[in-house]
Amino acid sequence: MSAVRIERLVTSGQFTLDGGTWDVENNVWIVGDDREAIVVDAAHDAGVITEAVGDRRLTAIVCTHAHNDHIDAAPELAARTGAPILLHPDDLPLWKQTHPDRMPDGELADGRVLTVAGTELTVLHTPGHAPGAVCLYAPGLTALFSGDTLFAGGPGATGRSYSDFGTIVESIRDRLLTLPGETVVHTGHGETTTIGAEAPHLQEWIARGC
Repeated sequence: MSAVRIERLVTSGQFTLDGGTWDVENNVWIVGDDREAIVVDAAHDAGVITEAVGDRRLTAIVCTHAHNDHIDAAPELAARTGAPILLHPDDLPLWKQTHPDRMPDGELADGRVLTVAGTELTVLHTPGHAPGAVCLYAPGLTALFSGDTLFAGGPGATGRSYSDFGTIVESIRDRLLTLPGETVVHTGHGETTTIGAEAPHLQEWIARGC
């Protein structure tokens, strides 16, 4: 049996919300072994993602939230691979802004456990950046897939519609800072970090948000 591994793709595109558009680079995470995998955040380029998955069975396309830059390639990737698209239902209003004629295939709920290649990933509902934002925690990999909830340097942005600073601070305090410090945080944009590295200055953000 091959070892479970985490692969990172960086794709480029645009983020659009509230009448503005910005050029962005997104991290697409593939978790699995030589036989099967899941994709976390199908951003911008279904062809590149499909090529990276290769001949493995794709068991799920997990959306950490429904900002367009994290979901724009999800329907095409699903059509190419047959994998279901999973999203927390609180983000359906955002999803429909990008894909009004294509609903997700299944719901993510807090505490749901997804299994790929024998490895468990637990869904943590972490609203704030978006109402249905989630992280995936894989203790067996010492890994957290944080979407745009937590970055190297602080919380995700909350200055646009459907977001709230106090809520994201509460999510980070109650759901993420309780994880082991060595947990590697695989973010939606930029470089990885660890819970331990972020904890000191996150305490400052928490103080501001409470």
